[in-house]
Amino acid sequence: MTTMLPMRLDHVSYAAGPDGLEGTADRLGALLGESFVDGGLHPRFGTRNMVLPLAERMYVEVVAVLDHPASDKAPFGQAVRARSEVGGGWLGWVVAVDDIAGIETRLGRESVQGNRHRPDGVELRWRQIGVKGLQSDPQLPFFVQWQCPPEQHPGALSSGRVRLSALEIAGDPGRVGDWLGRSVAGPLEDVGVDWVAPHGTPGLVAAQFETPLGLVRI
Repeated sequence: MTTMLPMRLDHVSYAAGPDGLEGTADRLGALLGESFVDGGLHPRFGTRNMVLPLAERMYVEVVAVLDHPASDKAPFGQAVRARSEVGGGWLGWVVAVDDIAGIETRLGRESVQGNRHRPDGVELRWRQIGVKGLQSDPQLPFFVQWQCPPEQHPGALSSGRVRLSALEIAGDPGRVGDWLGRSVAGPLEDVGVDWVAPHGTPGLVAAQFETPLGLVRI
């Protein structure tokens, strides 16, 4: 591994279950002691999310597919639909980079444009790459480069009362490190990781949060 790009954990994604987007977000919000807010629509992906800003400029999103052709065509929409169809749950984790061109070069393909229209009319934009890797091997994160002012980042509005403290990932840190192009200790330096042996499909198994209600594992 030779490419050492600055990167950090940006957010974790949870696919809505049978209770739908708002029902899933309400259930998780009750566990965490804070309410999710409507994040808006991803028109290019055929999805919609609700967001809970976390301490240290991270966030957790609950995401659901829309009845829209984009959700059948876009890899992200496909991934969300597949996870929701088996009952919902953790979809994956996402790493932010300052320059996604280096990831494009290493993976040998171009990133795609992402955008989300918030209910207040603000459009958030970013580039992302790696969702197909997540689809084929769910332990792998995908990458984003934000194209909005720092104050518009979804994690910027955190109350600071809820913090992501640890992830439990069924997988191989060596495999994930190869995908990242560096040791997994880099982007996860602020979050503990418990690597567990997969007993089935690898991927994000659980997340632990420090909350006003105490330590919560979801």
